[in-house]
Amino acid sequence: MSTAVRGKKGIDSDPYKPIHSFEPRNACAQLFSTKDAEVVLSGPAGTGKSRACLEKLNALALKYPGMRGLIVRKTAVSLTSSALVTFKTFVIREALTNGTVKFYGGSAQEPAQYIYSNGSRITVGGMDKATRIMSTEFDVIYVQEAIELNLDDWESLTTRLRGIAIPYQQIIADTNPDTPTHWLKRRIDEGKTIMLDTRHEDNPVYFDKKGELTPKGKTYLTRLDNLTGVRYQRLRLGLWVAAEGLIYEEWDPLVHLVDKFTPPDSWARYWTIDFGFTNPFVLQRWAEDQDGRLYLYAEQYRHGKTVYDHAKDLLKQIKDSEGNWLEPKPSVILADHDAEGRETFARSIGLSTTPANKKVLDGIQAVQRRMKKDSDGKPRLFIMRDSLYERDQTLFNQRKPTSTIEEVPGYIWDTRATRQKEQPLKQDDHGMDALRYIVAEKDLGSRPRVRFLG
Repeated sequence: MSTAVRGKKGIDSDPYKPIHSFEPRNACAQLFSTKDAEVVLSGPAGTGKSRACLEKLNALALKYPGMRGLIVRKTAVSLTSSALVTFKTFVIREALTNGTVKFYGGSAQEPAQYIYSNGSRITVGGMDKATRIMSTEFDVIYVQEAIELNLDDWESLTTRLRGIAIPYQQIIADTNPDTPTHWLKRRIDEGKTIMLDTRHEDNPVYFDKKGELTPKGKTYLTRLDNLTGVRYQRLRLGLWVAAEGLIYEEWDPLVHLVDKFTPPDSWARYWTIDFGFTNPFVLQRWAEDQDGRLYLYAEQYRHGKTVYDHAKDLLKQIKDSEGNWLEPKPSVILADHDAEGRETFARSIGLSTTPANKKVLDGIQAVQRRMKKDSDGKPRLFIMRDSLYERDQTLFNQRKPTSTIEEVPGYIWDTRATRQKEQPLKQDDHGMDALRYIVAEKDLGSRPRVRFLG
């Protein structure tokens, strides 16, 4: 199957020449023909799932004048670096150029949307600002990274499928696999949602028409082949599996991830640092509420930069142009025991650092206790979505974690260790170390009291 957008007289010398084409394969092609109410493209990373969903949405907007579509993700900001980049760069690039589609940035009355010359509209937004999008009725809704949503989000979106411009209404989505007990997988197993399995062979960027790897495909799949454990099984093989030997079995994204907000100035602040250059440097900023719960509200997670450069990035976030603090100063800065790194950071920021309590097993057990729900039904540790300051594109391209959130599912016990010497696998654990520092500080008490002063 192929889809094409035709040119316009006065813009293209041949008015019947396709100026945009797309040839979906296998499961991606099946997506175009299915009319089931709920359809999810599931599979490994890099199979072209998002592109296929966006192409279908665009094709429907062109075919049915007045169609109302929605592109949505858990948070609005996450769309700007993901689905919308693909949409603008590959799906509607020609249409934007010839005026078939125009972008409207939104207003107090209307959300941001792409407006088609035939009257169709595709709105964009996030479930973190649901009131901006939930007042509209849609023919088709596309959800990117559906595993980020909770069941309430999904069911709320289905109530907005009331459009009349096309013969059917549909919610389509893409996702990488997660645990087999995830609500989305259970919904699929119950037959409420159709799942179409995608494979890397479906992506023409990585496999040609003969089924042979392209140069880009060889490079990309080599990166995926270097993954280990649950990340390999999910992102390379496309399996819905739980990590064997998962350390934080209590972790539940639907419980421990919260929408981003500004902590009140009355909440105590703490910073934790895990130094790195070849490996990622991680700096986490934590806030503690009046009940002692910890919230990770800001994070730097990058490799290949000096401590001095990381400190400069931090200053941009915590001070205005006149040097005034934009948030409360931390009560303590807990750092890895890298003497040179601590001294450089302290001098650059002008605040002292303290060596963290690095007792691994005690710290892990303390984190596990905080992740369990308390008597009031809530855990005592949360991470805010979109807390990451700037994504490390190199790590992203290598399919490595780019934030503490992304480390948790792959943080496992080292199976080579004996029962007398249980320890985590030392791989992709830099955010896990920094997280453990703050919990150990609050819950374990004693630690070295050596400081570097700025």
